[in-house]
Amino acid sequence: MLMVVDAGNTNIVFAVHDGQEWVGRWRVATDDQRTSDEYAVWLLSLFNLTGLKREQINRAVIGTVVPAALYHLRRLCRDWFEVEPLVARARLDWGFDIRIDNPDEVGADRLLNALAAHQDYGGPLVVVDFGTATTFDIVDKDGAYLGGIIAPGINLSIEALHKAAARLPRIGIGRPQSVIGRSTVPAMQSGIYWGYVGLIEGLVARIQAEYGDPLKVIATGGLAPLLAEGTTVIERIAPDLTLDGLRLLALRNPVPTLNKERGRLAESD
Repeated sequence: MLMVVDAGNTNIVFAVHDGQEWVGRWRVATDDQRTSDEYAVWLLSLFNLTGLKREQINRAVIGTVVPAALYHLRRLCRDWFEVEPLVARARLDWGFDIRIDNPDEVGADRLLNALAAHQDYGGPLVVVDFGTATTFDIVDKDGAYLGGIIAPGINLSIEALHKAAARLPRIGIGRPQSVIGRSTVPAMQSGIYWGYVGLIEGLVARIQAEYGDPLKVIATGGLAPLLAEGTTVIERIAPDLTLDGLRLLALRNPVPTLNKERGRLAESD
């Protein structure tokens, strides 16, 4: 079985695929000080509840945008599952060109989304990912990654609004019944919700105009269903896009070799 680890700025998702389907999926808050042993205690307890055994894991792949968390996640795979994880990075075989100025700069999650989206929906397309940041990534008709846009995430905007304005409360995210708010909280909710809908529609329109041909728009991330309610621009919601990208990347690349005597790769990381 394949264990995939999607380490984002807010949460880390662990999932297990048996070759046919996802058989387990768990989420924990990102903490770059959490050790491999702490991950193991938590994760193996969940394995037991699901009926999985750690001996069933024979491959692992990690995608992370938090470099400080990588060491402990690698140690988790090596010490507790006895596998060397494949780490998503630009130099691997992605099956497509990365047509940007510096491929090493692009976040692994964005390439993973591009890989899975093109596999499932073809191209050209735009992937909108509602995470800690809201990203727009453009994939050419041949699957090539063309770059994209990074904007502040919704929760970051809410937190900044609350901290910068003393009289504004911290609010939750929801679709307001009307655009015009008649008190503070509805007014803030309208600004956040319809403001981000406007951001999506405006940026997609500009991307379409610059690209020159129609683009499918695929959305992922926890807030994708909520924001898709407010616009017709989003055509498909793909909640497992990053996990599927990790799975596909593992299938395209050879299994790294674990040197058990030294507890690290036989060749340089």
